[in-house]
Amino acid sequence: MAFAELKDVRIHYELAGPANAPVVMFSNSLGATLAMWDVQVPEVTKAFRVLRYDKRGHGQSSVSPGPYTVEQLGHDAVALLDFLKLDAVHFCGLSLGGQTGMWLGLNAPKRLKKLVLCNTGAKIGTPDGWNARIDAVRKGGMKAISAAVIERWFTASFRAKDPAAVGKIQQALEGHNPEGYAGCCAAVRDFDCREKLDAIQTPTLVISGAHDAATPPADGRFVAEKIPGARYLELEAAHLSNIEDRDRFTAEVGTFLAA
Repeated sequence: MAFAELKDVRIHYELAGPANAPVVMFSNSLGATLAMWDVQVPEVTKAFRVLRYDKRGHGQSSVSPGPYTVEQLGHDAVALLDFLKLDAVHFCGLSLGGQTGMWLGLNAPKRLKKLVLCNTGAKIGTPDGWNARIDAVRKGGMKAISAAVIERWFTASFRAKDPAAVGKIQQALEGHNPEGYAGCCAAVRDFDCREKLDAIQTPTLVISGAHDAATPPADGRFVAEKIPGARYLELEAAHLSNIEDRDRFTAEVGTFLAA
């Protein structure tokens, strides 16, 4: 395991692939770890160096006092790049990871080559909904919300077809520290960049899942329409499209980054 000791947080990361290849930085969703990208790594590392990490409060990274903000998570990403002496990278983020990518596009564009925003929105959900989820995990732990989350992350057909993949993700979800998870729930709750998206100049691919109830296709289309020149792609998946429609996701992202 590799760790970066940043100013106020310890970030767990993995770096794999050819040493001199362009770097792709993958950023996980709320409630997932860097392992959510396991299915992408073998193919993507044929042409790229892959950097993935657990955001603060998640996985093997430390749990700093919350609530967190997307700005804070964006600074963590920049600080990790500084720690690893990486200048500009491709960035691919899903859900909260996608919001982190939007923040980077607006506030650290020189650190980005291309941007992939997956199953995300410039504003996700409602404050009441996020506050209810924060209360639920603080009172009942991660298992209090895990079944409902998994139902939103994967379609019923995929849950039946690949229970091993779903079980791995659910185990990771239930293993999170509730305070770290709650801190990141607050980051999603408070983020809204709908009026700023047109300032993102980085070449961008927006990916949605046709069956995503958490960040519906309308959210993705809105982002793609607002970012100048962005391309929009819709996959046959729910929220974790990189797992449910893994082959097409990996191929489309690879083609976009290599172009």
